[in-house]
Amino acid sequence: MTTIDNLSVNAIRILSADAIQKANSGHPGLPLGCAPMAYELWMNHMSHNPADPKWENRDRFVLSGGHGSMLLYSLLHLFGYGNLSKEELTRFRQMDSLTPGHPEYGHTVGVEATTGPLGAGMGMAVGMAIAQAHLASVFNKENYPVVDHYIYALGGDGCMMEGISSEAFSLAGTLGLDKLIILYDSNRISIEGDTDLAFREDVTKRMEAFGFQTLLVEDGNDLEAIGRAIEEAKADTERPSFITIRTEIGYGCPAKQGKASAHGEPLGVDNVAALRENLQWPSQEPFFVPQEVYEHFSQAAERLAENEAAWKVMFAAYCEEYPEMEALWNQYFGGTDDVLKQLWEDESFWAAGEKAEATRSLSGKIINRLKDMMPNLMGGSADLAPSNKTTMTGAGDFSKEDRAGRNLHFGVRELAMTAIGNGMMLHGGLRSYVATFFVFSDYVKPMARLSALMKLPLTFVFTHDSIGVGEDGPTHEPIEQLAMFRSMPNFHVIRPCDAVETAAAWYSALASKETPTALVLSRQNLNPVGGTSREALKGGYVINDCEGTPEVILIASGSEVDLAVKAKEMLAAEGRKVRVVSMPSMDIFEEQSAEYRESVLPKTVRRRVAVEALGTFGWERYTGLDGVTVGMNSFGASAPAGELFRHFGFTAERVAEAARGLF
Repeated sequence: MTTIDNLSVNAIRILSADAIQKANSGHPGLPLGCAPMAYELWMNHMSHNPADPKWENRDRFVLSGGHGSMLLYSLLHLFGYGNLSKEELTRFRQMDSLTPGHPEYGHTVGVEATTGPLGAGMGMAVGMAIAQAHLASVFNKENYPVVDHYIYALGGDGCMMEGISSEAFSLAGTLGLDKLIILYDSNRISIEGDTDLAFREDVTKRMEAFGFQTLLVEDGNDLEAIGRAIEEAKADTERPSFITIRTEIGYGCPAKQGKASAHGEPLGVDNVAALRENLQWPSQEPFFVPQEVYEHFSQAAERLAENEAAWKVMFAAYCEEYPEMEALWNQYFGGTDDVLKQLWEDESFWAAGEKAEATRSLSGKIINRLKDMMPNLMGGSADLAPSNKTTMTGAGDFSKEDRAGRNLHFGVRELAMTAIGNGMMLHGGLRSYVATFFVFSDYVKPMARLSALMKLPLTFVFTHDSIGVGEDGPTHEPIEQLAMFRSMPNFHVIRPCDAVETAAAWYSALASKETPTALVLSRQNLNPVGGTSREALKGGYVINDCEGTPEVILIASGSEVDLAVKAKEMLAAEGRKVRVVSMPSMDIFEEQSAEYRESVLPKTVRRRVAVEALGTFGWERYTGLDGVTVGMNSFGASAPAGELFRHFGFTAERVAEAARGLF
């Protein structure tokens, strides 16, 4: 290791230790142990341009061990990303700083993904690698590798313990994602102590079984060995690579090195001073970095900028030779506005159905309409595509043999599927969707939460939305899941009742720029409901009204809207004034103006009945103290769907009876 390399590696360590100590909060262990591998990668092997963090053909780096965020912030500062100042490092973990406790995508320039939940970054890295491979198959021409970059992820023992990493890596190996390179920080320490307490498996053998090339660096401070391993990983064009790098947590701090206490607490003032002394750091001044280190990183940034400059020359020649590919590139990376305009003006897209049809089937037809309008639409299901109706006909299956395929087969891997979907969206150039049964959204939720945090407009197709699942029984009948997703900030849940509302649901999902959307769809056929319209885009609207002020308002979503309309007919025959409100999305309804919400649900009308064949939690917002909710207060049962609806009281007669009870 040269003097400047040694100084640079230790600068990362010192900045990390100082920031964590000043905050009196954080995780010094990973930055101290991983500084050499991160430095070697970013300085000598990664193709990136600090001056243009959004360059399409840059290599991506995902810090899956997000607790080690100061490692990433130190790198971003030294390379000059987004002018991340030293002052921001001193404000680590403080309100409104650019250096939050865990990396946040969209908040700090250069952060490729929000990480913190261990293993999540591994799944998102796999998604990025899928996007890279697919886009390369679409755009690359002989002598024009316009999409040619690597995806790197760094994580430790915790990431490897989490099931999501096995889910994601199993698929990555099956797909032969050769541009994916994992750096495994193997320090054999967890929060509770030595990993032998709970983690004794041979990780290398696991990764070999998944289909990865496996490499080993015995000394985590050996830059040359790390560099050779990275280049060997790059040389394998058939498999993803997994590099185990033996490190010591808290390296350089005599009292903490190799100990669990180095993981998640500041080193302490005395130990920071000892770290400086042990590393022979030239100053005791907090956050001091020698000028020659800054100059070294600045020169590297200038050199790295040449990568993009050369790419731009190539891309210009590519566009000149293949103007049709330039137009396609702009379509892939240009957003959905043109598609939305076409859909809005296409009356057939908004046409009411003529027969009873499951909203999952209606959604499937829309997906196959969209696939021709959006060549960058890519997605799939967790081994349920025939049931979810998510297959794009004639679009091919993405595989090791066919990178051009647009149908993804995630296997039974709901958690990894969602992380992968996030990664595809983070990569750019693709619009993605993922799918499963609604009850299995329990497996989806942690990564859906990251979708919402990162403001990624990923689309979730959740079918088999209620006790309408029928004979599969309570294990497969969602009850509480809708409330779970409705409770999440920056997340839209839409449960349509017919063809018109299903079209609105997809339109809303495609129009969203910063909010993920879940489409909650029926297994059973639903009758067309008169009165549905594009007003569904407002989340809640009047579909069937009365003259004058209503005496009672019936509110429903999905399959129960038809019940509400029929109940209104019964009550109207008795002389009651009844309004029916379809509420496909509480989330979107709440985003409307107070005036609009009042026009739909006037405060003066206190008699209200909500009906939904799922849990009742949350409907109090609209039924109030005087209203009632017809819903599920138990798990379901195994029986034909029609019988279940009658058994649990989801009939027009029951809804009408509930309304009568309010008078």
